Amino acid sequence: MAQSDAPEAPGLRVERADDALYLAASLNFSLPDLAEDALNKGIPMFFVMEAQVLRDRWYWSDRVVAEATRYMRLTYQPLTRRWRLNTSTVPFTNSGLGVVLGQNFDDLDEALSAMRRVSRWRIGSADAIDPDAAHTVQLRFRLDMSQLPRPLQIGAVGRSDWNLLVSRIQRIAPRALP
Repeated sequence: MAQSDAPEAPGLRVERADDALYLAASLNFSLPDLAEDALNKGIPMFFVMEAQVLRDRWYWSDRVVAEATRYMRLTYQPLTRRWRLNTSTVPFTNSGLGVVLGQNFDDLDEALSAMRRVSRWRIGSADAIDPDAAHTVQLRFRLDMSQLPRPLQIGAVGRSDWNLLVSRIQRIAPRALP
């Protein structure tokens, strides 16, 4: 792929609105070769995007005031030669229950492009964020190894070929006094 080897999130923006705190980001990563090979064989890959909002405290460790998690499942359907990306706010289970956004794509690059863009993701309510205090937003995007089939989990232990982690921290300054 033409992406750089080091995963990063250069376009992270946090917007404080009247009703909530929203996150927008553009992630820059490429799939590990082993994960791409498994996808091409029809094995689904699971990804987790986590955002945490921490309130700065000088006397103790920072306090978590808001958290949001987004789960993604990327699959390849060999019969139709199409890629499917499912996005949910709860972990995927075999029961099939829950609210899931599903999108179909003609090739892997289109599906990865959709995974790399996050826009206006609500990560916290306005009442949880103190406007007069400094906060830190931590964004993490990773390949969820615990969701892989058991033989792949065993083979992936200790191998860096499966690693995918994008992490970024953004500071939110307190509200300016009039």
